[in-house]
Amino acid sequence: MTLSETAYAKVNLALHVRRRRDDGYHVLETVFAFCEDGDVVTAEMADTLTLAIDGPFAAGLSTTDNLILRAASAIGVTARLHLTKNLPVASGIGGGSADAAATLRILARLSGKPLPSLDVQRALGADVPACVLSQTMRGDGVGEALSPVASVAGTPILLVNPGIALSTGAVFRAWDGIDRGPLGDWMSGRNDLEGPASALVPEISALMAWLGCHHDVTMARMSGSGATCMALLPSEAACTTTVNKLRATFPGYWTMESVLR
Repeated sequence: MTLSETAYAKVNLALHVRRRRDDGYHVLETVFAFCEDGDVVTAEMADTLTLAIDGPFAAGLSTTDNLILRAASAIGVTARLHLTKNLPVASGIGGGSADAAATLRILARLSGKPLPSLDVQRALGADVPACVLSQTMRGDGVGEALSPVASVAGTPILLVNPGIALSTGAVFRAWDGIDRGPLGDWMSGRNDLEGPASALVPEISALMAWLGCHHDVTMARMSGSGATCMALLPSEAACTTTVNKLRATFPGYWTMESVLR
């Protein structure tokens, strides 16, 4: 039996960086949301654990040193795994964490085993527990302490990336260390990493300025550590209109129209 599972693209509706911890991690306050679309993981039981990768962003990804394989080992299942990589790498939308989470879900379904503990999930990556659930929620700590918030399911969303991979570590190192205050309502929140990310990739600033000038966009914000930016829109028709205009202005940029789940 072969099963498939979507690794839903993750976005941060807001991301407040409060302080840097002594261990190098940062104390965050964020609201996670997830698109209906993303990478796709398929699996079937096998005697040995293997991984194959294809898709538009497969180039350069390892089939032997990959978070998907670590996730499979964590749940203790050997399977023939296949990843279709539809999302750009190092782009602030969950990528490897979403792929690992989808692997945990699909292998639990395939084998009948329970999902590993939250501690095991966190050991794979701070965002993995949120990606396992893949629903709107608040994250505190390093993003792993989760609590429910009102769902944004059904909201049309446009993702756009200039095609430049951006290291999460480099962006956090460029953060100025200023605590700009706690997260309340995510609509009035911010992404504290947008400034340092834009300093490394100026294309982000131009993209955010363009999105902010379009009246159909109800909110525009960079996701995670970038360089993917997002826009929430009032309807799928408005999303399509906006993406067509954007492609004319920023030819070659990666875009994805979706809805939040």
